[in-house]
Amino acid sequence: MSEQKVKVRRVLVGRVVSDKMQNTVTVLVERRVKHELYDKIMTKTAKYHAHDADSVAAAGDLVEIEECRPISKTKSWRVAQVLEKATVI
Repeated sequence: MSEQKVKVRRVLVGRVVSDKMQNTVTVLVERRVKHELYDKIMTKTAKYHAHDADSVAAAGDLVEIEECRPISKTKSWRVAQVLEKATVI
């Protein structure tokens, strides 16, 4: 019996802050953590470059990104789906 290995990929949800590159979007991911000493809730942010081959994500969209093989020097994530489109005022 051969068992297939299922790769567990990390999934993050964030907001697209830049879509000016070709096939790439910059996603800002926020996470809320409690300070160990002061018990204050702090917001930590991180930016990830994600591969968007179909150019479906635009600036302001809420997207889900998943980890993948390294595509370039800074890209190791891909856009899995667009959860919410940005509203135009």
